[in-house]
Amino acid sequence: MAKDPALAARLVDIYQRFYSAYGPQHWWPGDGPFEVIAGAILTQSAAWTNVEMALAEMRSAGCWTLDAVRRIPEPELAQLVRSSGYFNAKARKLKAFAAHVSENYSGDLDAFLAKPAAPLREELLSIHGIGEETADDIIVYAAGKPSFVIDSYTRRIVDRLGISPNGSRPKYGDYQAMFHDNLPHETALFNEFHALWDNHAKEACAKTPRCRGCCLLDICPIGQAAN
Repeated sequence: MAKDPALAARLVDIYQRFYSAYGPQHWWPGDGPFEVIAGAILTQSAAWTNVEMALAEMRSAGCWTLDAVRRIPEPELAQLVRSSGYFNAKARKLKAFAAHVSENYSGDLDAFLAKPAAPLREELLSIHGIGEETADDIIVYAAGKPSFVIDSYTRRIVDRLGISPNGSRPKYGDYQAMFHDNLPHETALFNEFHALWDNHAKEACAKTPRCRGCCLLDICPIGQAAN
């Protein structure tokens, strides 16, 4: 997607509206890269409150480094992360990530995350259990590099605003290109904007939208039709 000045201006307007309505979000809720990565894997199809319980269990059990994740038997790890759901699959994903860093970077997570964003993303996607959303979470929130995270909340709001990428069934990359092609590639901006989309989905643009008082009401076809 080539840069679209009108879309770029609209995205900036949406960001400013979100920021005025909700303020800074202080994402990601994690203490250091390991916790961010573990959280990004565990939050797949899970509420964050359940992920927090799983992370607390890992911390209490001393399973709080990639080496500890690599060494712990998979069934024990699965029980530690049980609250996050799909716990057997998520234990395998955590161990696959730990094994990758151990085998390719001698366990040095910082060296892995220091790679440029594009090759880092490609390598993340090669690891079992790491999809596009999780990879982008890790890039922006753990590695501190710009890569816009697209999740179901962002897609929902973009679609309701009538600014979805062209095509009847746009893919993850189509949505991401909207932001990459029309916004400055700044980690802080991508970090905050993604968090604000998610907050807006929870505060107003839920599955059943609560349009009264919405900060996007005057530019949203769905909201205008509901009033």
